[in-house]
Amino acid sequence: MKRLLLITERFAPDLGGLASSATRLVTTLCQLSIEVDVVTWSRYLQPGEVLPPEMVEAKYRIYRIGLYRHWDMTMPHTLNVLDWLQQTRGYDAIWGHYLFPSGFLATWFAGLKNIPSTVSARGNDIDREMFPPGDFARLQWTLKQAKVITAVSADMSRKIQLLSGRDDVLVLKNAVDTNIFSLLKSGEITREKLGIAPDEVVLGFCGELREKKGQQFLLNALTTVRSQRPACLLIIGEVRASQESILQVYKTQQPENAQRIIVTGHLSNSELVAQYLRLCDVYLQPSLWEGMPNALLEAMACGCCCIASDAGGIPEVILHGENGFMLPRSQLHKLGEAVLECLTMPIEQKNGIVQAASDRILNEYSIAQEQQQLQILLNRLMPNWV
Repeated sequence: MKRLLLITERFAPDLGGLASSATRLVTTLCQLSIEVDVVTWSRYLQPGEVLPPEMVEAKYRIYRIGLYRHWDMTMPHTLNVLDWLQQTRGYDAIWGHYLFPSGFLATWFAGLKNIPSTVSARGNDIDREMFPPGDFARLQWTLKQAKVITAVSADMSRKIQLLSGRDDVLVLKNAVDTNIFSLLKSGEITREKLGIAPDEVVLGFCGELREKKGQQFLLNALTTVRSQRPACLLIIGEVRASQESILQVYKTQQPENAQRIIVTGHLSNSELVAQYLRLCDVYLQPSLWEGMPNALLEAMACGCCCIASDAGGIPEVILHGENGFMLPRSQLHKLGEAVLECLTMPIEQKNGIVQAASDRILNEYSIAQEQQQLQILLNRLMPNWV
């Protein structure tokens, strides 16, 4: 059995799409008979502290390392831990999940040990790292040196090809567990339990709310919609601590509207997330930049009527007017008007759109399809791995 080390900045029970995708990938790799160890960092440990490995259902091990204040201390210490793990565990390949810091460390360490590496481009790791000169040089080196590169969208694959000159990027789409995220209408979460009136429109957002996800546009949309009809904003997740000030300003300026913001807090149970998504009349994803948002795919699978920006790979999954609606990022200030227009659709048209959205996820973003792509990746990374 081949042994692989995956390095990721976030892993369950951490928040966000990066953590959920890393956790899902490790589970699928184990199903393919790959023995997986995970190295991840934690802000809840002392700097440099290394916890004993956690065994998850006898499937994989997790090593958690305490973060230093700056990466220039965290990275050398992590390399020391990787060196110890390679000596004691012995890996056939290393996977960096996200281009920095995980991808850079994975590629560098794998080169030192003469073993193959793969890196995942997930979201704004390309858009953010390509501008500061030092970051750009490191990004370009990582993309050129890794044996296999995966990207979550064709849009990101094109950017990588332009940056690195490589034409062998594998598109590894995000996947949705359609046994959990589906059109099925059942569960213990109800509008009544959340204090949502029968005539209120539920505007939904899922994930960690922050500026890059279009926080201000969501709040403005709530104001616009509530000027015409009763509505609430359901945040399935939580607001990033550094972004709380934006919400506080809104509460001061729009106290009545702010009272109709419902924040669930972090939900570690996917079935609960699906139940909340099914309560949404309109799901909103006004991202300023993206890879391929897990939350949007899950909302579509649950039969939500979705309005999203045209960021990143979103145009690859949403066909405007067929399975959802898109707004150019330059027009996100009109999100509220788009919601009001969506709410006037005939019920037959809306039913057709949500069914098409669910079918798109079922047909193109399933766990089974992700597993097929992972097999291609493993064949490139470790020939004869079976």
